[in-house]
Amino acid sequence: MHISRRGFSTAVAAAVASVTAGGTAYASPSKGEVRGMWAATVENLDWPSAPGLPVARQRAELKTLLDTAVRRGLNTVILQVRPAADALWPSRYEPWSEFLTGTQGQDPGWDPLGTAVAEAHRRGLALHAWFNPYRVANHGDLGRLAEGHPARRRPEWTVAHGGRLYYNPGLPEVRRFVQNAILDAVRRYPIDGVHFDDYFYPYPVRGEVFDDDAAFARYGGGLDRAAWRRRNVDLMIQEMSARLHRQKPRLPFGVSPFGVWRNASTDPRGSRTTAGVQSYDDLHADTRRWIKERWVSYVCPQLYWNIGFEAADYAVLLPWWAEVVRGTGVGLLIGEGLYKAGDPEQPAAWQDPAELSRHLTLAARHRQVGGHVFFSAQDVAGDPIGAMARVAADHYR
Repeated sequence: MHISRRGFSTAVAAAVASVTAGGTAYASPSKGEVRGMWAATVENLDWPSAPGLPVARQRAELKTLLDTAVRRGLNTVILQVRPAADALWPSRYEPWSEFLTGTQGQDPGWDPLGTAVAEAHRRGLALHAWFNPYRVANHGDLGRLAEGHPARRRPEWTVAHGGRLYYNPGLPEVRRFVQNAILDAVRRYPIDGVHFDDYFYPYPVRGEVFDDDAAFARYGGGLDRAAWRRRNVDLMIQEMSARLHRQKPRLPFGVSPFGVWRNASTDPRGSRTTAGVQSYDDLHADTRRWIKERWVSYVCPQLYWNIGFEAADYAVLLPWWAEVVRGTGVGLLIGEGLYKAGDPEQPAAWQDPAELSRHLTLAARHRQVGGHVFFSAQDVAGDPIGAMARVAADHYR
């Protein structure tokens, strides 16, 4: 999920068409098709608009965000509730998020996740809870974390890289802890799905190496480092899926990976792209395997490129992903880069309000595509050149 800018599976279709919340079913505005948006809380990107707002203002902004989804004809909101090893609910495992009050660990005086679920359901919206598994902080200083933060108590769990802090995916105790933190929310709230974004091992940073030497020496098991890292992420996904579905068998578990698994020049099974980042190699996220093994309920690749973009053409990647999920029972949603529409720094195609609408027209030719999710909520609301309005008029009547 790049925020530096300051058929569809039965389980997911059921969650969208008729979600049971605490024994009470509510109907979605659409039967089976996901029409969604991401709402990011990290760095206050989408909500709340700033840390430290009065509770009444935070609540009002949240309701406005949900009302915007309804107004645009959407039926699903994917809300980031664990942006950086913290929580937007009274977690048993992690501190309150600093993006609420401005001070990590400070009780905001209300329950944002509980309120979000209730208000979404009141509007007929599905609310998927979005968790970032490994990010600890957007800085590298353990001393800035809240007193008692798990990462301060267990600094050996962390790796500083690129000016940020991460939990080390190579440690079994980290994997278990992260799953426990997520399952705390799953147990306590009638959320409609669990959602991971594209951040697994961090994106490459020029001149830096992710320092997991000690973990590799202890747990490498004879694998080369890249294969070991992929195994670590595979285990996170596999174990998360198993534990989640033991607790709530019908709850969808989805991942939104970087849009290119591998280029065909690297692997003949890959896409006809020339992307500089490949999730398999650079993020150690073997999304294709997760689909084939059915460890995920749905996948939502971030196809944030225009039709005709040479290095990563939307019209090339869409059928590639459709073919990957074919026959697996894993749902396919398409992540759409609405934030690029009207951005003068983007290619000319993104200055055309009809570009995104053409994406949906193209996707409609592939029966595996079960819907679209737009990044992000502020762009759904602001819609500077009318691209979202065009999508709604052409496809969401």
